[in-house]
Order: sequence, then C-alpha cells, then structure tokens
Amino acid sequence: MSGRYLLDTNIVIALFAEDAAVMKEIETASEIFIPSITLGELYYGAQSSNRTRKNIDRIDNLQIKNAILNCDASTAAQYGTVKMKLKEQGRPIPENDIWIASLALQHKLMLVSRDKHFQYVTGLARISWELA
Repeated sequence: MSGRYLLDTNIVIALFAEDAAVMKEIETASEIFIPSITLGELYYGAQSSNRTRKNIDRIDNLQIKNAILNCDASTAAQYGTVKMKLKEQGRPIPENDIWIASLALQHKLMLVSRDKHFQYVTGLARISWELA
C-alpha cells in the first residue's frame, strides 16, 4: 500500500531494528514524514541508552533523509479539539501522542503506529504495519 505516512515513535524504532513488516511498507510509501515529537522521544531514548552516540547518529541520519513536521498554531488548535474529544469519551492518551495525532489530522496523513489507543482519536486514519 503506497501513500503519505506519519511515523510514530514505535514505528521508527522498528525501522531502526530492521523490522521486516516496516521495511516492506517503507519501500512502497510515496511520502514519509516524522513528527518533531517523535524526534524528541527518540533523542530521549538515545540519551538513556548504552549506545548514546550510535543512536544519536541514527536519529540525525533519519532527519536528513525524511521530512520533519513541526507543530504550529494550526496543530495547537487541532490538539485542543482532539484532547477535548478524548476527555469527553473518557479515553485519555499520552500527551505526546495527542500532538502526533494532531499533526496527522492537520496534514491529512495516515498515522503509522502500533499503539492501539490511537483508535480513540476521531477522524484519524491509522495503520500498524505489523507482520500478519
């Protein structure tokens, strides 16, 4: 399935691990975007790891090869709507994931994530890229 995708942190980690399902889908994607929030989570993970320099180099290389989406005022407005709908449903999700979902909605991108809680975000197109 080719398309325009926004990658969640767990998918980038799977990409770094050369996960077969993710590698296969990446090859056919027409456009890949990385949220700046994902970069922050990855840098935090790199700083917490035993291979800090190697992991930071991977993240830096990822940035060079892919478009990074940053949050702006439109993202913030989308965030407010998403968070309120989740609150009304009684379905809170992690703050960073609300920002990531908001970027996907704002830019009309398919979010690729293995986190099931994204199913509660109204109007969000999501796929997981897991082995069948």
